[in-house]
Amino acid sequence: MSSSVAIGALAGWMLLLTVKHVIADFFLQNQWMAFGKDRKTGWALPLLVHCLIHGVLTTILVVAIAPAFWFIGLIDFAIHILIDRAKGFCVATFDVTPDHQWFWWLIGIDQALHHLTGFGLSIFIAANA
Repeated sequence: MSSSVAIGALAGWMLLLTVKHVIADFFLQNQWMAFGKDRKTGWALPLLVHCLIHGVLTTILVVAIAPAFWFIGLIDFAIHILIDRAKGFCVATFDVTPDHQWFWWLIGIDQALHHLTGFGLSIFIAANA
């Protein structure tokens, strides 16, 4: 891995992955996914569908621009599952609802981790392209 990163490539990938994240998390995630992945039981399918959307969109973007990095979609999928399951586990285990402060903290931490994931993937692509 290179010790230098092209700023234009880094900024471009960050922009693309951020827009992808907003689309997948807020426009393509329905109520079944959003609430289902945080349940005590029956969370696996809503979580899987939601994270597949992220993985597929990332794969489409990456393959269209830098096909050698096709596997980035798989990495995004796997990390997204880990982050969302951890949040869902906390919500279900501690019965966290929107009227509880922890709910908003968990959403903030969840979103920050997703954006850090995009930043890390952007650095990797920009440094190795």
